[in-house]
Amino acid sequence: MQERMTALESHCKIELVNVTKRFGKVIANDSVNLTIEGGKVLCLLGENGSGKTTLMNVLSGIYMPEQGHILKNGVEIQIRSPKDAFANGIGMIHQHFKLVDVLTVTENIILGLNEKGKLNIRAAAQKIDDICKKYGFDLDPMAKMYDLSVSQKQTVEIVKVLFRGAEILTLDEPTAVLTPQETDRLFQVVRNMRADGKAIVIITHKLHEVMALSDRVAVLRKGKYIGTVHTADTDPQKLTEMMVGRAVSLNIDRPEAKYRDLRLEVKGLTCRDHEGVKTLDDVSFQAFGGEILGIAGIAGSGQKELLEAIAGLQAAEAGSVLYYPPHPNSDIAGYHVPVDRDGEELVGKTPMQIRRVGVSLAFVPEDRLGMGLVAGMDMVDNMMLKTYREHKGPFVDRKAPRALAQRLIDELEIVTPGVGTPVRRLSGGNVQKVLVGREIDSTPTVLMTAYPVRGLDINSSYTIYGLLNQQKMKGVAVLLVGEDLDVLLELCDRILVLCGGKVSGIVDGRNTTKEEVGLYMTHVGGGKEAGERA
Repeated sequence: MQERMTALESHCKIELVNVTKRFGKVIANDSVNLTIEGGKVLCLLGENGSGKTTLMNVLSGIYMPEQGHILKNGVEIQIRSPKDAFANGIGMIHQHFKLVDVLTVTENIILGLNEKGKLNIRAAAQKIDDICKKYGFDLDPMAKMYDLSVSQKQTVEIVKVLFRGAEILTLDEPTAVLTPQETDRLFQVVRNMRADGKAIVIITHKLHEVMALSDRVAVLRKGKYIGTVHTADTDPQKLTEMMVGRAVSLNIDRPEAKYRDLRLEVKGLTCRDHEGVKTLDDVSFQAFGGEILGIAGIAGSGQKELLEAIAGLQAAEAGSVLYYPPHPNSDIAGYHVPVDRDGEELVGKTPMQIRRVGVSLAFVPEDRLGMGLVAGMDMVDNMMLKTYREHKGPFVDRKAPRALAQRLIDELEIVTPGVGTPVRRLSGGNVQKVLVGREIDSTPTVLMTAYPVRGLDINSSYTIYGLLNQQKMKGVAVLLVGEDLDVLLELCDRILVLCGGKVSGIVDGRNTTKEEVGLYMTHVGGGKEAGERA
């Protein structure tokens, strides 16, 4: 085994030489050179729209380059389709899975195979089981796809390319929708594949993952290849400067707002899912204008349900959500219909009625192009999804949405050929910017956002943090569901911790620790009532 490893590590698996790919006038990859070695993990870094995914799509046969060569073990190969890529042992696991929900795991994996005669499902299932045992996957070959979690569906995509004999695997933002526990399991699988001599390329924006997992890091900037460094010889600050082209401060501001006034008062909120299981259990807390209230918890602790219940997207079994108007002297006063100063009850109202009083839900779901935006529409039409009901008569004015789309492109540095480009053609991070930017522009008095920087590069993430702080300084009550505790501790004024649908504690972001929040997340922190440390 050791001899095989040494042999695999001693030569290049794949070389991309002067690869150029254009989309109209946009040069996505500009004479890029990249070496991918067997038995190593290479992380591919770059800002959103820098050409990372495009480059790997060229390698996997999805795109044809205008110029350049691909060498395998020093010999030029032709990759004109994904079939050619598989024939050369190259497989890619995309951000958006390509699976059929009504089929089993085995059926999805063998789908599209050009085998002679009748397919042997039992033999295929056994081969899949062998692959799972070899690399440490937890997967039932006969399970239906619609019964699987997001991480299990990702596992199916990885096993699918291994089943086809892939030696070079590219994973595009593999941890974007995974919990910390699922991420740890994936990393162990990646290490197992590396130990087996596989060449692994990971496209990611999470620098701590880069430092923990990779052997080398390659950086792209605006389509150009900047360089490759050994992970042991660099740090997050140096990598950020390589990506952006200048020094970037990795400090997050936490300014004090001029006004801090009660905006939401949640009392005894209880919700159940379609199977009758409690997703929220007697949740009570207050949210103030002029503050960012972080919401932390292990995945599935009720974060999503809490935001949806406040926004009217999910029915409440019991409890109350009282909304109070903004301070009369704040920047956002007067933008919405007057409401009762003694509190307006939101429970029982429709999302449209709630939106009229200024509560905006900027929810970034696991499926960004399913729930958040319409993939086939351009930016202008996606801007109009929030406002089309406001137009009287049969015609809608596209001038304002077009101006908004152009402003978001300029302010958030969204990489796109233009406002008329379908959203599905944008990179994952740029899609995220479109969604978050649209919600922030709606002048809310309460802004609720879940995982707003998921899939964003570090520079774009800090742009979003700045936008959230701007909203806070205007007097908006910002509710932020986040998965990065370090960011929550730096950005949020208070942090509400959920555990199993209950509030296990509320802590001050300025004087708490990551360890303390972690204890509350697992309900070890004593189960202090909400507000005890507010």
